[in-house]
Amino acid sequence: MNAIERVRAYLQERNPHLSIIEFKVDTSTAPLAAQALGTEVGQIAKSILLKSKDNQFVMVVAAGDARIDNKAIKNLMGSRMRMANGEEVFEITGFNIGGVCPFALKQDIPIYLDESLKRYQVVYAAAGTGNTALPITYQELIDITNGCPCNVCQAG
Repeated sequence: MNAIERVRAYLQERNPHLSIIEFKVDTSTAPLAAQALGTEVGQIAKSILLKSKDNQFVMVVAAGDARIDNKAIKNLMGSRMRMANGEEVFEITGFNIGGVCPFALKQDIPIYLDESLKRYQVVYAAAGTGNTALPITYQELIDITNGCPCNVCQAG
């Protein structure tokens, strides 16, 4: 099962009214996705995989125009974290960078949903590939990821 099929199957089981948008253009970055959708960059939900020194992974999902505050992450996690590299991202999530969906992950890891997304009625998360988007509300993201709301970003 490829990445987008895995996301579709996950949605079918948990929230079948959500549907994936597929593009003929690259949407692998927040600015590219926003341009394709005709939305603000902040409306793009970027999924960032972080790794601790003791090899623990967490995902932070934040607005496309927000920057992760390293001090806030350290306070939340209890240790410094770094961004995972492409190989680690694929190994943990099953998705390539640019198409990382915040659910239907290969491995079960904690998911944190930054409040920077709350300012929008609908946000757009990648759905497994670098040319997909999933319109979803902040509350639906919490529900479908079993994620924990957090405040670890600085506004863009």
